[in-house]
Amino acid sequence: MDTTTICLVRHGETEWNASGRIQGQLDTALSETGHAQAQAVAGVLGGRRFDAVYASDLVRVRDTAAPTLARIAMHATELTDLRERHYGKFQEHTYAEARVLWPDDFARFEARDPEFGFDTGERLKDFYARSVACLEALVERHRGASVLVFTHGGVLDMIYRRAHRRDVSSPRDFATPNAALNWIDAGGEEWRVRVWADCSHLDRALDDF
Repeated sequence: MDTTTICLVRHGETEWNASGRIQGQLDTALSETGHAQAQAVAGVLGGRRFDAVYASDLVRVRDTAAPTLARIAMHATELTDLRERHYGKFQEHTYAEARVLWPDDFARFEARDPEFGFDTGERLKDFYARSVACLEALVERHRGASVLVFTHGGVLDMIYRRAHRRDVSSPRDFATPNAALNWIDAGGEEWRVRVWADCSHLDRALDDF
């Protein structure tokens, strides 16, 4: 079966990332550091060839993708299924604030309860299903091709678990830094992580957890 090579890139740093504030599906802009990271990504990926590019439609992702798209002279197809998890009532709050305001809910969040959905947000198991189904569709659509995907840390978390067959509730012991490069070879049911959390092009990169 033809193998699809996928490069997944998390968006660059935002002020909310730096302050530990939960963004979820709210539109927040890149910080000065985030814009510099986007240029660094373009410096690495600008010389590569891709058959297709996809991106979340949120502004922090679009602005991360823009320098690379300009270098490779391509447009990105925006997909809402590449958005971050919807954190419901947690959005706009810092993690510290959410812990104080809703201690029981925060405990379910920290425990990675697959049924927990922040009252008005997205359950973890539904977020996993959305993220994985989106990437599986891209793999099927672009068999044997090279695909570039700009997305969010939460989506990367779900994709890593799919590749390694890890339960969605298991503790996260891997990184998803801002503007890092993550390479997967996907052929049918088998997904192999070739490179993960490559930050060699960056001066520094945050990981929210």
